[in-house]
Amino acid sequence: MDPVVIPILVAAIVVVFLVAATVRIVPQARRYNVERFGRYRRTLQPGLNFVLPVADRINTKLDVREQVYSSDPKPVITEDNLVVNIDTVLYYQITDPRAAAYEVADYLQAIDQLTVTTLRNVIGSMDLEGTLTSREEINARLRAVLDDATGKWGIRVNRVEIKAIDPPNTIKEAMEKQMRAERDKRAAILHAEGERQAKILTAEGTKQKDILEAQGTQQAMILRADGESKAVELVFQAVHRNNADAKVLAYKYLETLPDLARSDNNTFWVIPGELTEAIRTVSTAFGDRATGTGPPPGARREDADDGAADADASDKDHVGAPEIEPNSTLALDAAAAADEAAKQAAVAVSDAKAEAEAAGETRLPRR
Repeated sequence: MDPVVIPILVAAIVVVFLVAATVRIVPQARRYNVERFGRYRRTLQPGLNFVLPVADRINTKLDVREQVYSSDPKPVITEDNLVVNIDTVLYYQITDPRAAAYEVADYLQAIDQLTVTTLRNVIGSMDLEGTLTSREEINARLRAVLDDATGKWGIRVNRVEIKAIDPPNTIKEAMEKQMRAERDKRAAILHAEGERQAKILTAEGTKQKDILEAQGTQQAMILRADGESKAVELVFQAVHRNNADAKVLAYKYLETLPDLARSDNNTFWVIPGELTEAIRTVSTAFGDRATGTGPPPGARREDADDGAADADASDKDHVGAPEIEPNSTLALDAAAAADEAAKQAAVAVSDAKAEAEAAGETRLPRR
């Protein structure tokens, strides 16, 4: 080998070594602390960096991204002397690589121990129920204390979360019984409330039903009374339009008496005082028909009126005509007709009384 080539190769190797020792490439989100002869020199930023090959060396490589640290469950005593195991989660970020490397020996262990002591101070002033229901307050107090203590270490605590709080087994059983009792209580309250609402709705429906039925009954009675009044008015107009005499009206009156006693609401029946007058009128009608003084059944109204006018004229002409004697045949026929009408009226009255008494007896047990 040529003796000149060897020195050239050695020089090339030395140059490559020096270049390799001089150039440092730092990845993104990383920080390198450089020491020169054992003393902190500077922190290399991401990208291409140059250092002295022999004098400078990289001491620590740090990740400045947000980190998550989950600690093991730690026993903590509450104010009511109960031991609970609390597991926490920390979200932190390195803001000063030099302080994180030179201000504390192990920042993770320091953060863990600081978290435990802070938890014991915070939980020691709360009872078990307050501990279980005040997680947000505990997180805020922990974060304030840790952020203030780790600031000089070049670390910022972003969040502190309590992952789990485990009370003793006896306390868990008691809490489960309490929760079960609360659920049973809420279920009973909801069931009672549902029954109450159902009864209220049922009562409201019954009330509305009764109101509607009463209104319907009222309207029916009003319409029935209106119809009866119109019927009576039509009958009254027909009677006056046809000029019915007292005999026909008296006969209709007697014919209507049995219907008055057929009502279910009648417990007794009073015979009106006009009954004798109606019987007398009917008797007179039968007496007139028996004597033949009335118009024939098939005669027209005009003929009857003419006959009545002639009768009036003849009466005026024969003012001194003798009256019918009591023992005459005409008087006997009138009396028989009157007796027959009185018997029929008495039979009608007896039937009406019997029906009224029967109706009253059937209703007495219901009282």
